[in-house]
Order: sequence, then C-alpha cells, then structure tokens
Amino acid sequence: GGAVVYFMLRALGEMSVRHPVRGSFAVYTRAHLGGWAGYITGWMFAFEMLIVCLADLTAIGIYMKFWFPDTAQWVWVAATLLIVGGANLASVRWFGELEFVFTLIKVTAVVAMIIGGAAILAFGLGNSPDVSGISNLWEHGGFFPNGVEGMIAAFILVLFAFGGTEIIGVAGSEAEDPEKSIPKAVNTVPVRILLFYVGAILVILALNPWQAITGEESPFVQIFSTLGVNWAAGLLNLVVITAALSAINADLFGAGRVLTGLAKENLAPKAMAKVSRSGVPVMTTAIMIIVLVAGVILNVLLPEEVFVIVASLATFATVYVWLMILLAQVASRRHMSPAEVASLKFPVPFYPFGQYFAILFITFTFGIMIWYDNYHLALGVGMGFLVVMTALYFITGRPKAIAPLNYQELDPRNI
Repeated sequence: GGAVVYFMLRALGEMSVRHPVRGSFAVYTRAHLGGWAGYITGWMFAFEMLIVCLADLTAIGIYMKFWFPDTAQWVWVAATLLIVGGANLASVRWFGELEFVFTLIKVTAVVAMIIGGAAILAFGLGNSPDVSGISNLWEHGGFFPNGVEGMIAAFILVLFAFGGTEIIGVAGSEAEDPEKSIPKAVNTVPVRILLFYVGAILVILALNPWQAITGEESPFVQIFSTLGVNWAAGLLNLVVITAALSAINADLFGAGRVLTGLAKENLAPKAMAKVSRSGVPVMTTAIMIIVLVAGVILNVLLPEEVFVIVASLATFATVYVWLMILLAQVASRRHMSPAEVASLKFPVPFYPFGQYFAILFITFTFGIMIWYDNYHLALGVGMGFLVVMTALYFITGRPKAIAPLNYQELDPRNI
C-alpha cells in the first residue's frame, strides 16, 4: 500500500512541478485523458473527502465511548458535525493556524506513543508486563493469523488509511515555490509511512496480542488502558479525537475548494462558485453539511457496521482518483519528446515499472471488492455514483459547455 501511494504521489509530483496549476489532478486528467476524465476525477475526489468525513465523524462517536459508554454514538456524530460545519461556514482566516496546531499535536502524540510503547516493552512497565513482547508479532497464530486471504481482505482498509494524501497536489500547486515545496512534501512520504504507520502498528501489536484489539475504541487508547497506564490512555483518546476533528475540518475545506474550482470551470453548478466576503464557499459548504447528515442517520441505524461500510466506500473513491492520476501521468509522458523527458525537474523513478505496478495493484483492489461480499455495498454505491455523474455529464451538456483543454495549454496563466 505504501509503495502504491509513493508512486502515485511521484506521478502527481512530476506533473505538478512541470505545470503547477490550480485544480491539480482534475486539470491534468482533463488535459491528458479528456473532459469526462477531468470532470469525474474532480467530483470523485469531492465524494472521497465527504466519505472520509463520514468515517472520521463515526470514529469520534466511537472514541467518545471511552468516557461516555452509555451515550448513543450518533449524538457525538451530530454534535461534531454542528461544530465543525459551523466553523467552516464562519471564516478561513484561522484555518492555517488551527491546522498547524492540530498537526503538531498529532505528530507529537504518535512519536510519544511509539517512545512510550518502546519503554513499556524494554522495561516491563504497566500492570501486565507478561502480556507485552516482540513475540506477539509472530505468536498467536503467526504473522498472518487469518491466512493470506485475511491479509488480502485487509488491503481495503489499509488503503483507506492513506486516503487524502493526494491533496498534496492541490495545496502544493498553489505554493509560492512548487518546484521546492512539492518534491519536499512527496519525498518525506516514505519516512512518514515508516514512522506513523509501520512504526506505530509494530508497537501496538507488540504491546498486546492482535486478537485483544477489538476496534471498539482507538487501538492506541486500548493498549495503554489494558496495560494499566490509564492517564496515558485518556490523553491519547483526547489526541485521536483532535486528529479526527482536524481531518474532518481539512476534508470539508478541501472538498469545498475542489467543488468551487469545478464550478468556476463549468464542471459543477454555477451557484457553487460563489464565495462570501471572507472567502468561504457558503453554498458548497452548506450542501456538504446537509449531505453529511447521512452520517448521523447511518450511525443511528447501523452503529456497529457503519465504519467498515464508509471506510470501504472511501477506499473505492480514493483508489479511483489515484488510478486517474497514474493514467494521466503515463499519458503525459506520451506527449513529451525525449528532450522534454530529460528536462523534467522531478521525474518519476523507475518509470514506467513503478507506475504499472501501482496501476495493477489498484486494479487488484477493485477485484478484491468484487470478490468479497462485505465490500459489495461500497462497490455498488461507488459504481452508482460514477454512473450517475457520467449521466449528468452528458444530460447537462457538459461536453459542449466545457472548453477543450490541450496539454500544451497547461500553463498557470491559462487555467
């Protein structure tokens, strides 16, 4: 999963450094794959962000049970939506500062968790030191206790964890110096994956046997709670809630920005292009909040299953966007002369093998969703969204309304 993310981001980075334009991958797919591809990619990304918001809203409802086990999950989901939705309708001036603080808290907490977990392992701290140990990684059924089939089925939720990384292209393309900021952001991804994903998971699984992790609360919190370090468990629960709030806030902001951009390019209703005096896309944000009310309803009807449903649905949207980014980058190379390829400032490594590997892996992911019954609902909704948006593309006359965009026109002054 991490390798797929890396090659996808390198593909996006190559195009973004060469042509840093507003709209990022929606523009690149439109230029290299056609108007329909750009239209669908932009809308699918917005769909992805909304579904990820649903997942994070649900996660907050689950995490709050740590302190309020008798309160219905949907109550916290509704309260969070009201707070974050209201904040997004207010102003964007504080967004950067708030996200910086949220990010600092998240990074500090994960690093502290890894260090604290390593200390528990090394010095036998906690109430149950006999339970912890590196041997937990291969005991209790082996490294793949549910077999190869279980590992393959888990790919969907693994890829869900990486959803939203492509927003680097949206933000980086608008930076003051994209030739420096984009490569810097993309090249740190392997380190982040090793530290925040691989490192954290190894510590979690070493502290407690895998079957003790129930999913009823954050695994970070459950580990320290089980080991008797209750103050750390409570603190980490607060941190993971903060992280989820940050993700919801950023996803609403990002989805609103993308939809507003689509509206300005005649790829969405014109009403979505309007912004307030403070720069808030009020109409777009309000529509997204109304759509997210579905998350509250799902948490009322299916509190136990809702997270897996929305996570698998988000994975469909995520890998679809990644696939379009990869295909656009491969197509862009076909439009280049050997001299242009040689002059690329941030070329994809191992081209084209890395790209083909990532494309095949994503295709395999869709195959997993077809094969396993648990993912059929998510696959059906995702395909349904694709069909509906394609129908609207032609019914509303978008092919005629959208001006053709040639790859040679990819210049910030022309977009």
